[in-house]
Amino acid sequence: MQILKYILKRILQAIPLLIIVSLISFFIIRLSPVDPLAELRLNPSVSQETLQKETQRLGLDKPIIVQYGKWAKSFIKGDLGVTSNGEQVSTKLKERIPNTLLLTTIVILLTWLVGIPLGVIAALHWKTPLDRLMTVLTSIGMAIPSFFFAVLLLIFAVKTGWFPVGGLTSSDFLEKSLWGQIWDITHHLILPVTVLFTISLAGLQRQMRGNLLDVLDSDYVKFARAKGLSEFTVIYKHALRNAINPMITLLGFEFAGLLSGAALTEYVFQYPGLGRLILEAVMRSDINLVMASLMMGAIMLILGNLIADILLIITDPRIRRSNV
Repeated sequence: MQILKYILKRILQAIPLLIIVSLISFFIIRLSPVDPLAELRLNPSVSQETLQKETQRLGLDKPIIVQYGKWAKSFIKGDLGVTSNGEQVSTKLKERIPNTLLLTTIVILLTWLVGIPLGVIAALHWKTPLDRLMTVLTSIGMAIPSFFFAVLLLIFAVKTGWFPVGGLTSSDFLEKSLWGQIWDITHHLILPVTVLFTISLAGLQRQMRGNLLDVLDSDYVKFARAKGLSEFTVIYKHALRNAINPMITLLGFEFAGLLSGAALTEYVFQYPGLGRLILEAVMRSDINLVMASLMMGAIMLILGNLIADILLIITDPRIRRSNV
């Protein structure tokens, strides 16, 4: 019950953040001299009735602050408008958000399953050739731009034909069996997951290594060793438990960081995700799609931070006593 109260409090605290994000995004987009409905007007499949409805919904003939109020009211009601292609924005988001969640969830799970153990191994072998080798490899991983790495892997896929070069599924996806569909999606995910995993792994491993080295040098760890506790107990019961707490805090930022970092990767591999959708909407000045996508991104950031806070409450009694 106490944790539920804490979750409710954090959700209420997130409302001002969402308002600020929407204000900044809306005013930056609307201050552009480009007509937000320009492409919609040029689309012959869009009726005049739809154009008139969008003009009234956005209040384009009114002051910009009134336009924001109209947009916010429509957003709260769930009326997200139409894209420049005449499609419903809500439909596009329902198509793309699950794909982005699938990609980011896989990347985060793989990064943590591999990065945390590698960070522990590097810290326990501090200043050995193994630690130096891992430091060099992680430095290379942090230095490689995700876009450049994605292009290299795309060229590799084209040259070898070992991997699909775009999309999430094949053209004959619906004709495959259940296991065939699972393998088809997995096959398409290998390259974008590899790009994002490599970039994320480097930072997480370095952070875990630094945290554990700091904890191993603390007084309570030295005291535990002086008491005669086994090295396994000292490291995995005492040191690791305290070193991993700051990593949980980074989880929420990693979730949002993957969303922004995935935009270029999704664009290169033509992956049907939210990041690519935002990028394409910005290039078309599609105000409805841009605003809705940015708000979904902000909600994902808040959700990631909320998950990290809940995990911290569960793992650290000190935080539970002070915040709940």
